Amino acid sequence: MQLPSALTPLRHPAFRLLWLANLCSNTGMWMQNTGAGWLMTSLAPSPLMVSMVQVASLLPVFLLALPAGALADIVDRRRYLIFAQAWIACAGATLAILAWTGNLGPWGLVALTFAIGVGTAMNSPAWAATTPETVPRQDLTGAIVLNGIGFNLSRTVGPAIGGFTVAAAGAEATFALNALSFLAVIVALLVWKREAPRATLPKEHFLSAIRAGIGYTRASPVLRGVMLRGFVFFLFAAALWGLLPLLVRQQLGLGPEWFGIMLAAMGIGAVAAGLLLPSLRGRLDRGGTVTAASLIAGAALILLGQAHHWAVAMLAMVLYGVAWLAGASTLQAAAQLSVPSWVRARAIGIYQLVTFGGLTLGAGFGGWGGESFGIGYALGLSGLLCAVGGVLVRRFIIEPPAAESAAPAPDAPAPSVPRPEPAAQALTGLLHDESGQVLEVVRYHIHPADRRAFLAAMAECRQVRLRNGALGWRLFEDVAHPERWVEFWVMQSWTEHLREEGRMTDWDLTILSRAARLHRGETPPEAARYLNVMPGLPS
Repeated sequence: MQLPSALTPLRHPAFRLLWLANLCSNTGMWMQNTGAGWLMTSLAPSPLMVSMVQVASLLPVFLLALPAGALADIVDRRRYLIFAQAWIACAGATLAILAWTGNLGPWGLVALTFAIGVGTAMNSPAWAATTPETVPRQDLTGAIVLNGIGFNLSRTVGPAIGGFTVAAAGAEATFALNALSFLAVIVALLVWKREAPRATLPKEHFLSAIRAGIGYTRASPVLRGVMLRGFVFFLFAAALWGLLPLLVRQQLGLGPEWFGIMLAAMGIGAVAAGLLLPSLRGRLDRGGTVTAASLIAGAALILLGQAHHWAVAMLAMVLYGVAWLAGASTLQAAAQLSVPSWVRARAIGIYQLVTFGGLTLGAGFGGWGGESFGIGYALGLSGLLCAVGGVLVRRFIIEPPAAESAAPAPDAPAPSVPRPEPAAQALTGLLHDESGQVLEVVRYHIHPADRRAFLAAMAECRQVRLRNGALGWRLFEDVAHPERWVEFWVMQSWTEHLREEGRMTDWDLTILSRAARLHRGETPPEAARYLNVMPGLPS
């Protein structure tokens, strides 16, 4: 039997195993969030303190996403994920024990929520980076959307179970069930037989891995566009998370089970959006999808702020779920598809740093607005800003141009030469991970009539060099002979220079070949490498 297009990635056993385990843990996490949010309305029922629960769960991702992404790229990813899941399970168990014994105060709840958030922050980039390892590229977008469907399916089931569990057995029961749910992920990770990529070079150092990730992001216009649009979307859409418990309790006058039902309504909208997204891809590009999501989320927040009946609030939550899944999964897919495998976890970490920074600020902004102006006005203002912000940033691209997506193989050789063999045996000992910096040089002869085209090509070459680890890049023109040009860039060490070769994508090589084809001469552009031999080293 053929699976529906939205479920096609489930045909891959490894992806299916991890997806089901993640569904279980996400359900537990949503139960815990429901219990924590509702418990805080009893411990300290001010809008600011209730929103602090959301801030505590989101802030660690903002603080730790970048180092977490770097670690996920340079250590054994499977073991790293197992450690993160064990951390979350232990923090959840501690929260349950303290709540059960009556020793949990409002700031203790915030602190342990923060501890669980630390585990989530360390887990998220590595978990997202595993998806391309479990499905082929043609199923990657569908797998990312299906991850969103799973997340929101758990959002549908988890809060509903959590709300009824709070009503029946107290918030501490949701904390205990959350801790148990992470055991399923640990078992799945132990079963998963990951084929780690073979490495011929030493592993990157932690700080150099972070530097390379930041350098790649700075030189990638598409990834920067994804982060900007994600920040704006989540900044204003996040006000709901800090205010929903109080809206249900105070504005609607309903009990904890209705808090779960409202979140379940959002999950239903998100799952419906996830199932429909594959059929909409041919009609609306990723940028248009995010803009539409911003408009729908804005309208849903405005409607929710004015709701005084449960039916109106549920309609608004369904619309919000549609917008949340469409916007979040599209942005996540754009982030993953815009980066190569060697930097994927770091790039996702930086993306999450920016977007969860928006979520954290947005949750805090919502709590402050609810305290200052009232819940309805705060949600209405956030909705208006979400819609307006989405329209204002729509010009920033979040997917490569069609030619770049296709990544045609270069039809001219890139300006590079084989690795040089040292003339002296003594120099061989200098070519290692701790060597001095390496200056790379390419010399071109360009006809004056091609100057403008060459400068445009070199602007793209600059981004290629920086994306692949260069510390700096320069282009010089000979003032006496305008046809002579020299391109310089610097790598941190000889090992980093060797990594540069392995990081080149087909599209990078195509860009470099464009510049090389403008060269006029009987031989290709001359390339050379120079090692910075530091004082005190053997000569």
